[in-house]
Amino acid sequence: MRLYSTKNKAEFASLREAVLKGLPSDNGLYMPESIPRLPQHFLEDIRSYSFPEIAFEVSKCLLQGALPEADLKRIIAEAVNFEAPVVKLDDEARVLELFHGPSLAFKDFGARFMAQLMSYFNQGESGELVILVATSGDTGGAVAAGFLQTPGTRVVILYPSGKVSDLQEKQLTTLGHNITALEVSGTFDDCQAMVKQAFLDEELNAKIRLTSANSINISRLIPQMFYYFEAYKQIEPGREVVFCVPSGNFGNLTAGLLAQRMGLPVKHFIAATNVNDVVPEYLSSGSYRPRPSKATLSNAMDVGNPSNFARMLDLYAELEERSTWNNMKAQVSGYAYTDEATRGAVREVYDKYGYVIDPHGAVGYLALKEYQAAHPGLVGVVLETAHPAKFLPDVVAILGQEIPVPRRLGELAERQKVAISMPPEFLPFKSWLLSELA
Repeated sequence: MRLYSTKNKAEFASLREAVLKGLPSDNGLYMPESIPRLPQHFLEDIRSYSFPEIAFEVSKCLLQGALPEADLKRIIAEAVNFEAPVVKLDDEARVLELFHGPSLAFKDFGARFMAQLMSYFNQGESGELVILVATSGDTGGAVAAGFLQTPGTRVVILYPSGKVSDLQEKQLTTLGHNITALEVSGTFDDCQAMVKQAFLDEELNAKIRLTSANSINISRLIPQMFYYFEAYKQIEPGREVVFCVPSGNFGNLTAGLLAQRMGLPVKHFIAATNVNDVVPEYLSSGSYRPRPSKATLSNAMDVGNPSNFARMLDLYAELEERSTWNNMKAQVSGYAYTDEATRGAVREVYDKYGYVIDPHGAVGYLALKEYQAAHPGLVGVVLETAHPAKFLPDVVAILGQEIPVPRRLGELAERQKVAISMPPEFLPFKSWLLSELA
């Protein structure tokens, strides 16, 4: 398997190099040189496969021998060992629950697979591999859980102060060991910019082995394809399926688009955002205008310049910019909603179906209903990206009643937060990295 940079298709890397390096030297993003199609018989027989078997077949096809099958099976067994059930709301609306992993968020799939793959590729290397990750909420907790006490690694998580939920913050700041949290007095976009700048800094990279655990790293996207196939397996045969993806940095949606390229029969994708609507605006107008993010109820989607949009453009690229836009909007529709609408959706889903949905899933529910109003008869699957208890005060306030809290979340409330304060500037961050890790 070879990968190229979205900024230079003549610059190639092996999977090992792409995973351990994270970003190409030109600050592009790695993409597979080719996206192979799965055998038709696999798709026809998919209901006879277990979730780990699906994950193995998809990754084996995509990776094209980048590592031995026995090692790939072992990595899958360690990473994909919890379920992703589809819950039926009604005949046309379903919810894909992606919160059954250790951090109760969809990013557990990517983080656990990435940790196993990095550990595999890092064998025999001298010196610690330092993993930098910016988080708007769930990524940090998943990466912390996935890499906790993984030999040869050190994880540094940057998160925006006051812009993640209390329980999300506890997941980032209470594990210790090889996990360090930096509380940045800025936005997620500031955190992401600091991480990207670190990868381009020659002095840092000469002294520290750096890589990323954000969805800018291709090893995060590969496992996120798995649950699209698993969800499709659970839908009645013969139904046309649309996936509605609550979106922030757009890695989750990009993974779905890759799955579609590999042969997954998806009728359409829906990108659902809060007021940070740069991608829905692009899909509507053809104009991409990144801007500072705004804080919202669905905080993990508070991204004003989503990194993976570059990969989306690459997937639909044509010589003429307008053709790229036309290609993308034919496959992806975008919708954006306010916090007020989000609160109403949380109440509606509970009152109508008795189902407690989190604010991110609620944004997805709104987008699905709006899309289905114009396209009836399709089965819509909303990706429920995190357990509602991770946003406990907001969900309780919206519903006016208590909701069950999983034990591993409840235990976090008593733990002591440990975080290092950091301004939203690269030079202090660089100085800290050099003093602590070089």
